[in-house]
Amino acid sequence: MIFSFRTKIFAASLAVAAAALTLATVIIAWELRREERNLIEQRLRDQTRLIAELLAQVGTDSDIDAEADRLGTLLNARVTLIAQDGNVLGDSTLDGAALAAIDNHLNRPEVQQAQTDQAAIVVRYSTTTQTDLLYAAVRARHPNVSFVRVALPLTAVAEQVRRVGLNALIALALAAPVATALAWMFSLLLSRRVHAIAAVARQYGEGNVGRAPFDYGTDELGSVARVLDASVQELARRLGELSRDRARMQAILTGMEEGVLVLDRQGRVQLVNRAAQRMLHVDTSAIGRLYLEVIRHPDISALLASALRGEAVDIGDLPLGRDASRLFVARAAPVSGADGGAVLVLHDITDLRRADQIRRDFVANVSHELRTPLTAIRGYVEALAEEPGPEETRRFVDIIARHSLRMERLVADLLRLARLDARQEVLDIAPCELQQIFNAVVTDLARTIDGKNQRVVISVAPDACSLSADPAKLHDIVRNLVENAVNYSPEQAEIQLGATRRDGTVAITVSDNGPGIPESDLTRIFERFYRVDKARARPGGTGLGLAIVRHLVELHGGNVRADNRKPGGGATFTVTLPS
Repeated sequence: MIFSFRTKIFAASLAVAAAALTLATVIIAWELRREERNLIEQRLRDQTRLIAELLAQVGTDSDIDAEADRLGTLLNARVTLIAQDGNVLGDSTLDGAALAAIDNHLNRPEVQQAQTDQAAIVVRYSTTTQTDLLYAAVRARHPNVSFVRVALPLTAVAEQVRRVGLNALIALALAAPVATALAWMFSLLLSRRVHAIAAVARQYGEGNVGRAPFDYGTDELGSVARVLDASVQELARRLGELSRDRARMQAILTGMEEGVLVLDRQGRVQLVNRAAQRMLHVDTSAIGRLYLEVIRHPDISALLASALRGEAVDIGDLPLGRDASRLFVARAAPVSGADGGAVLVLHDITDLRRADQIRRDFVANVSHELRTPLTAIRGYVEALAEEPGPEETRRFVDIIARHSLRMERLVADLLRLARLDARQEVLDIAPCELQQIFNAVVTDLARTIDGKNQRVVISVAPDACSLSADPAKLHDIVRNLVENAVNYSPEQAEIQLGATRRDGTVAITVSDNGPGIPESDLTRIFERFYRVDKARARPGGTGLGLAIVRHLVELHGGNVRADNRKPGGGATFTVTLPS
């Protein structure tokens, strides 16, 4: 059986009160009995002395035995008058022959003590009355009576003492209900305070750690409650700080592009952010498991094993997962402190490596593009220096002019790309009629189109006739795409130029019948100088047209993509612009 705190306090208080009352009653009763016994003995001494004084005034001719009877009746006690030789001259309990036959009392203990002129008190068994008596004896100044003795039965003494004990028990019985009521009130008050403190504790346990407007009191219980309350407030403050720090750390780790993995000393995963989940192909179920169970990459596992041994190790370019085109740099370091563990950081350097490759390709392509016309110009200039004939001179000059123009266009395209990269070109938005722009582009390229006996088919949907854009830049976008299609399409080919409206945007498509684009090159076709033909055999142009198209489309807030036509072959470029 489980008792409540109030019941325990009440029982303890009641037990303490009962023990205190019982002990007090026993002590008081014992003390009262002792005092009562002393009073009885003192009263017997006083009565004995009083009788001795009275006998000193009684003459010798008086009846001693009668006087003893009279005094015994007055005192309600046995009075014995004894001569110097120990003979009993009078006794309030004996008369006549019985008095004459009584033993000599000279050797009685109380008489022996009274011979020293001091009052004697003796408790002994009386052979005369056949009972226990309390005797008091003193010396008397009577001519015939030398000793006066007064005796009181011990039953009478015990009865008086018993009355004292009974009164003490009555007092205990009267005090017990009062003590019980006081214990109940005390337990009630204490229980209410404890319940109030427990309610505040439950409030803290539920997460509401606001300081409660509660008076804990000034006693020891209140002091303990205030100390605990202050401890809870301090813990709540520190937990709040830890929670805020954890939230900030979680936000930082979530927003990081780098992957972070944290292990404890036993090698169990403690934290893995979203980037690391994506890179290592794991999820949140990995938390709490051994890293060997969730990480399948041997190099990463070896790296973490070294970090757990206290070594800091770096790994260079490292492909992760099934896509070997993704490259990462991994670094693991041990965690110092009592907890230990290891931290793994993964950096995705795919884009950096791609940008570096683009930069190298760009330098190589620019060098190639510039070297080709420069070589031609230098060769024909040297031929002119040898003074050829008039017809050859004119042909050489035409070649030099054509290559110079090509270099000029190359430099112009490079400068435009530089301006687009620096966002120095601004849009001049105005309503644009696509049919007019398409016709203007075809007119600009008519000489090249006619030279290859090609045909451009224009198809503009009725709901896509116009859109808001920069007319000049939109003309450049379409021209570069059509020029690219003309250059890569065979003779007598058909080039399709169209426009449709879909989902609030206008899609401009340019399709050719050329060789198409390998699937692996579709994502790189808009890079500067990127060539599908690795031998760099370009039909014409500077190799920057598609890169300029991408920048101009993105400047308008649109996008451009390249696809292969199926069936029929060739490629299709689609520009999507907001209408």
